[in-house]
Amino acid sequence: MDERHLDAIADADTYPYWYEDVDEPDSNPTLVRTESCDLCIIGGGYTGLWTAILAKERDPSRDVILLDAHEVGSAASGRNGGFVDSSLTHGIANAQSRFPDEVAVLEELGLKNFNAIEEAIKKYNIDCDWERTGAIDVASTLHPASYLDELRDDYADLRKLGQRVEWLDKDAMQAQVNSPTYIGGLWRKDTAAVVDPARLVWGLKAAAESLGVRIYEDSKALTIERDGVGVLVTTPLGKVRAGKVALATNAFKPLLKRLGNFIAPVYDYCMVTEPLTPEQLESIGWKNRQGLSDIPNQFHYYRLTEDNRILWGGYDAVYFFRGRVRQENESRPESWALLSKHFFETFPQLEGVKFSHMWGGVIDTCSRFCVFWGRGMGGRVTYALGYTGLGVAASRFGAEVMLDLIDGRRTRATATEFVRSKPVPVPPEPFRFIGIQATRWSLDREDKTGNRNIWLRTLDRLGLGWDS
Repeated sequence: MDERHLDAIADADTYPYWYEDVDEPDSNPTLVRTESCDLCIIGGGYTGLWTAILAKERDPSRDVILLDAHEVGSAASGRNGGFVDSSLTHGIANAQSRFPDEVAVLEELGLKNFNAIEEAIKKYNIDCDWERTGAIDVASTLHPASYLDELRDDYADLRKLGQRVEWLDKDAMQAQVNSPTYIGGLWRKDTAAVVDPARLVWGLKAAAESLGVRIYEDSKALTIERDGVGVLVTTPLGKVRAGKVALATNAFKPLLKRLGNFIAPVYDYCMVTEPLTPEQLESIGWKNRQGLSDIPNQFHYYRLTEDNRILWGGYDAVYFFRGRVRQENESRPESWALLSKHFFETFPQLEGVKFSHMWGGVIDTCSRFCVFWGRGMGGRVTYALGYTGLGVAASRFGAEVMLDLIDGRRTRATATEFVRSKPVPVPPEPFRFIGIQATRWSLDREDKTGNRNIWLRTLDRLGLGWDS
């Protein structure tokens, strides 16, 4: 490892940049008694908060309680990169592979959901640095030439769907964002935005409370069990008797034991530079401030913040044995060192720039790489899980479908195979750990050679094509 790349991260603070110099909302009380409600939501991230807001918008008389084990937005929702993408399926290619007959419908539903998020931000006056600048998927010299052809295919497919996209050849791509590695790009102009994720989640919390949702923090749901015609939720110091329960627990240990067969928690890492000088900004262009991601299996995502820092993350998604979700996993110096190296390979003109913050967070992935739903306890419990790192926008859709299932509503969404189907279960330990490590190695080889080996092809046939 080049010492210059290590020097760039040497003085970085190891907590999310989004928590720097902001006014976090006051903590909410802990549940210490037995309460009753119509709907109890477990989990205070995006999915849980959207479920609460939409439940009250649909029926203001509905009594809603939300429980969070720590503080609202303290996990993935408050520490992600702030990319908002309209895709519900983690990209057009994944939709075509898994739901070929529903691609047009799912893209339409995704854009409708995306627009609804923008409308809600305006409606509830949420100050979260929302920038609808679009996103560019980038092909570079660092990966096989065949990846550029795959990107062209995505461009053609999105054009057929009527989306406003622009193909960028090498010169046009470098005119948008200047890196000597870039050889092409796909600019999706209407279907992506960037946002301050922490301020968004705190704004959603305020919106939910303004509608009458009761929120309890430091109130971990320990068990759920049938309770007459409803569900009893037990926390360390209290209980909730609810008519229905919505599970929005992301990568954390699910309260319905069987769900552990479908999700695997992986850790993702990112970092933020110090603010760029005008000269440094000029050297890279980026005047349209799009979100960017490269297109290999192990991909980077990056964007400008409101104060012109570069957030740089991704690539090194890590699964820990037995799927342990622990705070110490949020710190991984070797991943930050690798990200620093990749950053300066992409932007050599920024040599000397330092990183101010670096952190990690856990993602709930599943074998189909996008959200799935289901019910338990005779329909009393509903869940939405498995976003696989592209949940900032999809979480609202996940919440909407959960409410459709809770309320017994038949909609365009609930009629789709996308909503009605489940991902292929993942194997138990130690086969899960061994399989994921073998897959990461194979994906790395594919990104270097362009060849998909027999292991990956076998997983594809089984519907277990793990993607980092």
